[in-house]
Amino acid sequence: MDLPLIRLASVDSTQAFLRRHPQLRFCAVLADLQTEGRGRQGNRWESPAGAGLWLSVALPASAGVAPGLVLQRAMAAAAQVLDPEGSLLGLKWPNDLVAWKAGRLVKVGGILGEQIGGRLILGLGVNLTAAPEIPGRAFPPACLRDLGLELPPIHELAVNIAKSWTDLAQDSQPPFRWPEAGLPIRWEDGQGTCLGWESDGRLKVATAEGIRRLSAGEVTGLG
Repeated sequence: MDLPLIRLASVDSTQAFLRRHPQLRFCAVLADLQTEGRGRQGNRWESPAGAGLWLSVALPASAGVAPGLVLQRAMAAAAQVLDPEGSLLGLKWPNDLVAWKAGRLVKVGGILGEQIGGRLILGLGVNLTAAPEIPGRAFPPACLRDLGLELPPIHELAVNIAKSWTDLAQDSQPPFRWPEAGLPIRWEDGQGTCLGWESDGRLKVATAEGIRRLSAGEVTGLG
């Protein structure tokens, strides 16, 4: 499926734009600037002009695929477009794009998804040339330019990512996933040892109370 791409100079958020315009059906929206970009659980996503890729894509709803798995497949597909050699970018559970920089894990992007009627709307934010200063983060923001990635024009990136999302039945494998099995982890109201990523997108964790399977909506501050 070849999706038409709409490019906007400025918008509150590409995700909100597609929600407001169901008549557009299936398409991609790229913004140079977002005034109200948002991340997971309502967090603000800094998205100034010229600093990153701010993209949302409306697709036919994915039948029979768990929502968490859809987001992970979409992020892995985007990582392949941004890092074709597969040398730098990995996934942090549940939906972040990350890389290792000077021995530390840094966050370069995130993805959101929502199903409205027969449409699945995926929203992606990636820091391309600059990243905001956010003190106190366990995984500080970083940009792809600082990682040494050579990137094509933003329009080309948007087209290729949107195209990669038209077949999310394909399970792309990123170079690495965090956390990996055996790693101790903490989150807002718990802690345990990672036992692996489940086939439905949940995270399997051994805790003092027993085995838990975490879903994205119940966990904040994983570190």
